[in-house]
Amino acid sequence: MDRELIPEIIVARLPVYLRCLQRMLQEGKSVTSSQDLGERLGISAAQIRKDLSQFGEFGKQGRGYQIEFLKKQIEEILHIDHEWEIAVVGAGDIGSAVAQYHGFKDRGFKVKMIFDNTPEKINKKIGAFYVQDSADMINIIQHAGIKVAMICVPAETAQDVADQLVEAGVKAILNYAPINIYVPRSVRVQYIDPSIHLQYMTYYLE
Repeated sequence: MDRELIPEIIVARLPVYLRCLQRMLQEGKSVTSSQDLGERLGISAAQIRKDLSQFGEFGKQGRGYQIEFLKKQIEEILHIDHEWEIAVVGAGDIGSAVAQYHGFKDRGFKVKMIFDNTPEKINKKIGAFYVQDSADMINIIQHAGIKVAMICVPAETAQDVADQLVEAGVKAILNYAPINIYVPRSVRVQYIDPSIHLQYMTYYLE
């Protein structure tokens, strides 16, 4: 399977399917169908079958999907069948909240370290972590072999932070700063800007 040929919109739906499957397991279910998944997620059953067929045959017609099996298959596809360590850059409100967030547990991710360049924040304890000086960030991340990072700094410094993360060998960046950053094509970037989502929703309001 050539991963580059899979449409990004399909890849983006896989974590949504995975979250739903995990919820079903918590409810005590062992078998599901594309119809059941579709009703829970507001996605057509045909679309779900089409998405999953890009990666193989995971169910049997008329018998549906074994939830535990499908969950493990999607985890392997998304490469979260093992744990990814994360570096957080920025110990402000967002960075501090992310560093202490327990929702990454059992999702394939673990915050490993947090950095900031503000003198009064360096060596301050946030949750289980002591804030490290971002001046040492490149060497520390390189030595730890971390490939995933979150940018939680103001917009005006986000590009500089991104450049340092790329130099450190990071290959996936989740950017909370309200600005687009530029990275090599080999580095994946996702953006989280609540204002954009709010503006999208208010379009539909009277």
